[in-house]
Amino acid sequence: MSEGLPNRLSSSVLEAWYSQHAEALRAFLMGVLKDRHLADEALQATFTKAVEAGHSIESGGEKGWLFRVAYHEAMNLRRRQGIDGRALQKVALSGWQVAEGTTPDSNLMMQEKSEEVQAALLALPEAQRQIVGMRIYDDKTFAEIAAELTLPLGTVLSRMRLALEKLQKLLESVE
Repeated sequence: MSEGLPNRLSSSVLEAWYSQHAEALRAFLMGVLKDRHLADEALQATFTKAVEAGHSIESGGEKGWLFRVAYHEAMNLRRRQGIDGRALQKVALSGWQVAEGTTPDSNLMMQEKSEEVQAALLALPEAQRQIVGMRIYDDKTFAEIAAELTLPLGTVLSRMRLALEKLQKLLESVE
């Protein structure tokens, strides 16, 4: 990071803010998100925004600004997780509810649906298929997947969202 870039926070100021506020921000984010990986991601995003916009903050007002930005970053992460979770649940459960008294027809339909989903999964790009598999079959959280694949959480969430969109289109076209 260059000290002389206009409209950027200097590295010395950023380091001072980080040393003064990072632990309190991390504790705050842990309380909001209840997940260490998500809290770390929100903290990183907060300080990224500080680099970009921190120069415009009045001296002494950085603590309130950092906590406000951290809160918004945490809410964005929670919102993305909620959207992805609902989409995953919708794909996983849509049309798969079988009544107690199953008939041979319903068993055959269930088998056909299963084959359609497997074919749709195989049509996904490998990176997306891997994340879907880890989330659905291995029951891993997005933070665990990101850590295991050494990818940013945002990348994992984006790949999952794209995979779910493709699966939905593929499965709608089959019907």
